[in-house]
Amino acid sequence: MNIYKQIETEIQAASHIVITAHKSADGDSIGSSLGLFHFIEKLGKKAVVCHPDKAPNFLSWLDTTAIILMSEAPEEVTAQMKKADLIFCLDYNGTNRLGSDMQVLLEEATCKKIMIDHHLNPEDFPTIAISETTASSTSQLIVDLIEKSGHLDLLDAKIGTPLYLGILTDTGSFRFNSVKPRTHEVLAKLLAAGVEHHLIHERLNDTNTESRLRLQGYAMSEKLEILYDYNVAIISLSKEELAKYNYQKGDTDSLANLLLSIKGMKAAIVFTERDGIMKISFRSKGTENPVNVLAKEHFDGGGHTNAAGGMSNLTVVETLEKLREVIPLFF
Repeated sequence: MNIYKQIETEIQAASHIVITAHKSADGDSIGSSLGLFHFIEKLGKKAVVCHPDKAPNFLSWLDTTAIILMSEAPEEVTAQMKKADLIFCLDYNGTNRLGSDMQVLLEEATCKKIMIDHHLNPEDFPTIAISETTASSTSQLIVDLIEKSGHLDLLDAKIGTPLYLGILTDTGSFRFNSVKPRTHEVLAKLLAAGVEHHLIHERLNDTNTESRLRLQGYAMSEKLEILYDYNVAIISLSKEELAKYNYQKGDTDSLANLLLSIKGMKAAIVFTERDGIMKISFRSKGTENPVNVLAKEHFDGGGHTNAAGGMSNLTVVETLEKLREVIPLFF
């Protein structure tokens, strides 16, 4: 029995399935969760989706009514996790990525756990693991599960739309080198299943608010710093600056890729002061510029070669100074 059929067997045998994904939700964590949720429904089973926090506003067009949030309904999430006899762990490779509250619930759960993920260096916590670091996204791996378990006939637009979204966002609209021939094969299957890709692009990209555009304009005109000796662009935004432009979750997500579009840039770094810490987004081009190593070694983070995240407990000024010190070691 291949691992995909094994996972289907576990789904069919379970009576209470919970789908989890990492804290600080993004397109892939939301997309893979909803895609799997609807696939399990098509198999004739029921599941619940429990996430640590809310999806960013630019994903508000998705039907996320199936998702129960730890940040809003902790008692319900706790009850669901304790009742679970099968837990899916999507788009994360370590229990700490769930946030402290859900991490405890996951680690205390004695049921079987299935991890489906594409990040490097997975921890050894799941019962069954699909850890494919060459895959473009976890959403792509959910399509693999559907196909390789023998149920491609069940794939439809309801399942496929969030999965297309997950692949789209985690590949930077198919620009990252994580895109492989298999990625496009999967996309073709999603289109054949009725996914209207043009509508997804419209709903994802044509949702700017005035405050979001003004924040991005301010960041580019007033806060952009380019280290020309290393071809690295940096933007820093304090909590006061975010508040001035009525910051909403997701408002700065496109800034790093925008910086990478500057001719000659090898890497882009954007950090914002939120929840008492500096949250840092790293992006780069080419395998010779591994920002995940920079994030891991100096900013308590990690991720992919060209897309990683990290954090800093220093002030805005101190974080900038630290970046200026360590960037010459990597570029």
